[in-house]
Amino acid sequence: MKSARETAADILVSVEKDGAYSSTALVQALKKSGLSDERDKNLVSSLVYSATEHKTAVDALLASFLTKPLSKLPPFVLALMRTGAVQIMYFDKIPVSAAVNESVKLAKKRGFAYAAGMINAVLRRVAAHSEAEKNEAHDMTLSEKYSFPEQLTSLFADKFGEEETERIFKAFEGRRPVFIRINTLKTTQKELIDVLKGEGVSVGTTELENCLEISGFGDITALGSFENGLFHVQDMSSQLCAAVLNAAPGETVIDCCAAPGGKSFTTAEYMQNKGVLISCDIHEHKTRLIEKSAARLGITCIRTVCADASLLPEPPMSADRVLCDVPCSGFGVIGRKPEIKYKSLDDISSLPGIQSAILERGASLVKKGGRLVYSTCTLNDAENGEVCEAFLAAHPEFSLCTDGLYGEKASADGFITVVPTENGGDGFFIAAFERSNA
Repeated sequence: MKSARETAADILVSVEKDGAYSSTALVQALKKSGLSDERDKNLVSSLVYSATEHKTAVDALLASFLTKPLSKLPPFVLALMRTGAVQIMYFDKIPVSAAVNESVKLAKKRGFAYAAGMINAVLRRVAAHSEAEKNEAHDMTLSEKYSFPEQLTSLFADKFGEEETERIFKAFEGRRPVFIRINTLKTTQKELIDVLKGEGVSVGTTELENCLEISGFGDITALGSFENGLFHVQDMSSQLCAAVLNAAPGETVIDCCAAPGGKSFTTAEYMQNKGVLISCDIHEHKTRLIEKSAARLGITCIRTVCADASLLPEPPMSADRVLCDVPCSGFGVIGRKPEIKYKSLDDISSLPGIQSAILERGASLVKKGGRLVYSTCTLNDAENGEVCEAFLAAHPEFSLCTDGLYGEKASADGFITVVPTENGGDGFFIAAFERSNA
């Protein structure tokens, strides 16, 4: 059986090779690993997240001690060096000797004995450098301190200022809290808290109704309360989006980009499972996953549609509410998917056009007096406020909502921007519009 360190290195190789999100690869690998000790599983998670989170700083230091580019190293050897380095640089409770020796042993075990000497030498130089850094004052830029690309650091700093940007970067570090949505079709908050505590789960309430924060569990899908559909996992900021949509029983609602389904499920609960909720996604396998989860939760009002959200056909009747939770850069969920921060801004330059097309199509499906909600899990103005301002300029029949929960949460610009420092939730943007009755 693989050790925790070997499992972590293999996950990093998979993420690098396949371009998968580390969070997804981690869950899948842990299920197959055979590791039963929670301490080993936690070590795997910590190594994977830390190596991804601090990749820029770690790679720069490793490269300074090598004569060949990192790209020329075998992927497993590079993964070992990265995990070894993060243990030395960021893990206070792991001795340097353990970080170095275990990395060398794994290299030999996996057929890279010829690289063992190099790994040993480089990691010991990393240790010496880290020790020297502790003993001397060194003013680091935000980019260096938090291992963020300079381009993205500037984007955040221009919007939030340096102090708030540093608080956001700090919030992205480490393990993010896990939030769940109470399935009000099956249980109450008090009943679910009692059940979860009986399963050994630590539970805390939040500022948002029917949203709980939980910890102290292993595989969440193995909990009886999960299997029985008493809740689904959904970040608090995402739940806020469904609260702003505020669907009522008997209404017709369209969720244009629904996968993995969290907002649809919460919306169905607001609707008391009465009415029609059309959940759309461009990928058929994702609509099947929505159907499977809806069945677990006992939700029957959802109808899935496999379609491109920017090309949705008009339904026989216009919708009371439409949600456009559009594809985005994900710069608000870096704490859960740290590899996102290495995206080039050039690579996401086409997103506002796609987002605008989806918002336009969504708007065409809203009836007079109906509500349209636009949301992203990014903190990039080009994908948020700029898209919405252009939409309002082109559509005088729509205006920003000013009442209820949305009115309470909206800032001076009329939009809701949630930063990870506020409540532990992900970074999120929400805009709510109403179509006039004229």
